[in-house]
Amino acid sequence: MPETSEHSAAAGHRFDTVLIANRGEIAVRIQRACRELGLKTVAICSEADREAPYGSTADSFLCIGPSSAAKSYLNQDAILLAARLVGAGAIHPGYGFLSENAAFADAVEKAGLIFIGPTASSIAIMGDKISAKRAMMAAGVPCVPGPDTALPDDPAAVERIALEIGYPVIIKAAGGGGGRGMRVVPKADLLHEAIALTREEARKAFGSPSLYMEKFLEHPRHIEIQVICDDHGNAAWLGHRDCSMQRRHQKVVEEAPAAGIAPDIIQPVGMACVQACLQIGYRGVGTFEFLYEDGAFYFIEMNTRLQVEHPVTELTSGVDIVQAQIRVAQGRVLDLTQGDVTCEGHSFECRINAEDPESFLPSAGVVTHLALPAGPGIRVDTHIHAGYKVSPYYDSLIAKLIVHAPTRAEAMARMREALAGIEVEGISTNIPFLRALFEDGAFARGETGIHYLEQWLKLRRAA
Repeated sequence: MPETSEHSAAAGHRFDTVLIANRGEIAVRIQRACRELGLKTVAICSEADREAPYGSTADSFLCIGPSSAAKSYLNQDAILLAARLVGAGAIHPGYGFLSENAAFADAVEKAGLIFIGPTASSIAIMGDKISAKRAMMAAGVPCVPGPDTALPDDPAAVERIALEIGYPVIIKAAGGGGGRGMRVVPKADLLHEAIALTREEARKAFGSPSLYMEKFLEHPRHIEIQVICDDHGNAAWLGHRDCSMQRRHQKVVEEAPAAGIAPDIIQPVGMACVQACLQIGYRGVGTFEFLYEDGAFYFIEMNTRLQVEHPVTELTSGVDIVQAQIRVAQGRVLDLTQGDVTCEGHSFECRINAEDPESFLPSAGVVTHLALPAGPGIRVDTHIHAGYKVSPYYDSLIAKLIVHAPTRAEAMARMREALAGIEVEGISTNIPFLRALFEDGAFARGETGIHYLEQWLKLRRAA
């Protein structure tokens, strides 16, 4: 593995206090992992989250700014100041907010702290979709057809690229993510308008108008491969997930493993991901995202952070991914090899959101009643309780309902029971929508792709 100053700074460094630069259920999850490792935790909050229950379970709790995320959870100076005030040795960014911000990772390291995640250089390489694609192609990871360069300004040159790829194509922001900054172009006469709109959206959302173009796959599944790497040249992949159940490019339900993919097909892809990590000197956990169609994998992006859906991989692999992430950040040698990784059973995760189940508009307010399912093979990751005030300022995710069982059919049955047993009153949630989805025959048979849920919703509304 290449040796860099960033790696040298982290290697062998130990810390006893972690500042969690996030909120909600992931703050609770990281706290639990830290406690089990014997580490102290510092929770931060905005004015809107002063009453957050995880504040009382942390060793320190600091309010760092107003309710606006830009002035609190995205305020790098305030977070670094809080870390200095309480003597934290490391910062865990969770997911979202600053978790994939290379400048923040660099600022943390320059402040003499440990960023529990990849180095700034790795985040920068993989955060730009063009450089990520180039790195993956060099490592032998299969990619979606299309050039590994930004689109030129010359309209004629852009037209030639589209013709070489073949319609339909998809235009994407090089610095994009989260389902934003992309447009499908089904035919040539719509190309230039799509580019103009996407370029402006990319400039506003990501600070860069750089775009690239790829072949649009019409019936793919969204498959992920989870990796974990240390600073000593060791890496492993922990199985695969199917995240095809999406609405407006936002994941709704995830499962592990992805059904119907033979080990001899996925194995070389997983090993190519490991090789890619070793080539760029990657440290920590990460997720390679692929489109899968007609037996072939196509790389689309890498998430250089902990994923919302990491629990399904934890339950099937038996690896506590958050603890592994923290140990690697301490400079420890990865305590598993590829031969140690065995995935057993099947797991589903449902994202429970505070939103109307029909319109999907966010629903803020006070939770007046909460009942959570329990029992073998059922896990709930949440930060809410009866009396909790759901804020309008942040993402609508309020809980993750996860189940595990020996087979996919048994796991689906267990999720149906768990969804029947969860009760949230006082606000609207997407629970009725999830209950209906788990009764769908095509989903039960595993006959779905990334466009299926949108089509399913259209049919329901038309009925």
